[in-house]
Amino acid sequence: MSASRISGRRTRSGRAEILLDLDRPVEAWPYWPVAAVFTLCWLAFSWPWLSGAVTIPWDAKAHFAPQVQFLAASIARGMSPFWTPYAFAGHPQIADPQSLMFSPPFLLLAVVNGAPSLRAIDATVMLSLLAGGLGVLWMFRELDWHWGAALIAALGFCFGASMAWRLQHFGQLLSLAYLPFVIVFLRRGLATGHLLPGLAAGVITGFIVLGRDQVGLLCVYVLIGYVIWQMATAAAFWPGVRRAVRSLSAGMVGGLALITIPIVLTVLLAGQSNRPSIDYAGAAAGSLHPALLVTGAIPHLFGAAGEMAEYWGPPSFTWEGTGLFIAQNMGQLYLGAIPLLLLIPGAVRGVLWDREIRFFTVAFILITLYALGGYTPFFRVAYELLPGVKLYRRPADATFLMGGLGSILVGYVAHRWVTWTLPEPKRWQRAAEITLAALSFAFAIGAAFTFARLGRALSPLAVAALWFAVAAATLVVVENLKVIRPVAAGLLLVAVTATDLTWNNGPNGATALPSSEIDMLEPETKNATLAFLKQRLAQPRTADTRDRVELIGLGFHWPNASMTHGLEQTLGYNPVRLKLYSAATGAGDSSGGADQRKFTRLMPSYRSAMADLLGLRYVATGVAIEKIDPSLKPDDLPLIARTADAFIYENPRALPRVMFATEARPADFDKLLADGPMPNIDYRTTVLLEQPPPAAARRPGSARITNYTNAAITIDAESPDGGWVVLNDIWHPWWFASLDGVPIDIQRANVLFRAVLIPAGRHLITFSFRPVAGALAELRRR
Repeated sequence: MSASRISGRRTRSGRAEILLDLDRPVEAWPYWPVAAVFTLCWLAFSWPWLSGAVTIPWDAKAHFAPQVQFLAASIARGMSPFWTPYAFAGHPQIADPQSLMFSPPFLLLAVVNGAPSLRAIDATVMLSLLAGGLGVLWMFRELDWHWGAALIAALGFCFGASMAWRLQHFGQLLSLAYLPFVIVFLRRGLATGHLLPGLAAGVITGFIVLGRDQVGLLCVYVLIGYVIWQMATAAAFWPGVRRAVRSLSAGMVGGLALITIPIVLTVLLAGQSNRPSIDYAGAAAGSLHPALLVTGAIPHLFGAAGEMAEYWGPPSFTWEGTGLFIAQNMGQLYLGAIPLLLLIPGAVRGVLWDREIRFFTVAFILITLYALGGYTPFFRVAYELLPGVKLYRRPADATFLMGGLGSILVGYVAHRWVTWTLPEPKRWQRAAEITLAALSFAFAIGAAFTFARLGRALSPLAVAALWFAVAAATLVVVENLKVIRPVAAGLLLVAVTATDLTWNNGPNGATALPSSEIDMLEPETKNATLAFLKQRLAQPRTADTRDRVELIGLGFHWPNASMTHGLEQTLGYNPVRLKLYSAATGAGDSSGGADQRKFTRLMPSYRSAMADLLGLRYVATGVAIEKIDPSLKPDDLPLIARTADAFIYENPRALPRVMFATEARPADFDKLLADGPMPNIDYRTTVLLEQPPPAAARRPGSARITNYTNAAITIDAESPDGGWVVLNDIWHPWWFASLDGVPIDIQRANVLFRAVLIPAGRHLITFSFRPVAGALAELRRR
């Protein structure tokens, strides 16, 4: 198909003027001037975050920012980032799919900035959006589609639907941002059989997989479908297959080399974790309610940008009985008024079934059915048949791809329209288009009336109607302008769409809060609670001591502040935790609310042997500690400080991090986990083991920590008769130990911790975290 391209000339006045030459093919349009236009639109959309006026809140800061800050601090200090001691008393970061350790943008940030601020992290997110948009432009240029259409698609791709409304989900955003680049390289490789584009496609797909999120999984399935489609529709089937095999083989080698070790580690972690898989009912509870499709036309109908109490869409206190469990911003699908007014004619007039766009249309339909989850049979089939689906709990995550694929469809229709190849509508088609455009407003008014929210809905309805009026007027102007001023027509289309998305999908309560509200996560914060805890923990009390803290009930953004500031903590925020640790201590997904501190039979209170073994010395709470642990008696944990954020208590019975035991007693750890509590013994001298050796009289010994880093710990121990060095760090099969350089076994001790048996004399014991060796050993045992 031929269409216009940008070209240039110099006028008599000497000024450069961009023109469209209608007789030259679209594929020749210059990339960088168009990319510059998109960059200006990106800058306008992103400026509130880039300037630091606001910051991306919620999971972006409560969960992901501390991961990046821990990674950066570890690299800056020359430490391994593979294990963190700063959350849940120890966690294998290298296997955690949300650690961002294998994310190129955030890894680069961590390498160049040892203490990234929230603004730097936000800038990395917004630059990732920019990259995704530039990828869409490149993809459209490769497909020979109009430059103006490419810009419309890029705007919707980056600033529409979940990419704008769910900025806080870094990994999912990145997974989608990589997609257009893979499509470009796949297309080149499948067409030519060359190895280099195949390798590039494989490596970038590898980074999508390394995101280890549901959006990445769905992107991979889309790409598999794209390859099959391209091979099946090739002009010559068998030559096409041969070219594809040659190119894809390079991609498979590159991709597998990149992902194999991290994916194996993640699979093994899933088996050790609290959530190896999600049952169908749990996954379906994260479905996209069909009513939320209306947000594609009226983004603010349900009040998703405001306070939770004001939100009235499904699910909410107003729209009850859905059985859903999704956040209020997950169903936002708005791509802009102009895109919707283009998409409807494209669907009604059959343009979206053209051969060159048909794959993306089919993919969009299937992804939409997937997102609707339990509301259609399709998700049940996908859940049962497609590998990986059972690992995720929210089919509504597919809204990322609904926005991305929908933007490609919009871009194609725009391409057909601006190149005069969009079919003229028949009378019934025009009637259908008007009806479809009106249905959203009719449904919105009906829903608002049903739930007695008509007064609240009037403003968003009026604003949406205004934008549709502006969009319609713009399309009329562009229709007349594109013949005589095609560049001006294209830029007008882009300018109105960019303004629309910046206005409707820009900073709101779901994506932006004042930076001052999340100051506790700034590396240089002056927060009094953190300053007090850091001062208390700055110098260990003795050579065998490393005290832990607990942050509980301080607010949503607090739990992982320990990772930002290097506080060894018993809790944190992560939906993936070691199953053994959660069962022993009651650690849940988060500790932002005071009600999220759940005790167990093994750890029934802060006044318990398990709390002491954890070395839990300081507890910072948002409420008086008796409201969290009513079993406490006066002065069990004395109040030692009161700040604007917290009550800070001290546990004077907290035990040292390393101890020397001269006696070992047998214990059934599974029974203790189920029934509790820990036996009433002196844990400074006695250790519980599942299979201790015969008892023998031993005189006291000593142990002290000589070096302690994330993934390597050195202990100097001395005793006249030998005994057990007990390290009150979490037992995990990927930790190894050596005695004077010779490997020795680590025994699981006191249900949750580590111990090694040493002979008489003075010895150097080294604990090291070696995930690859540990994973290989674990696989051999299976």
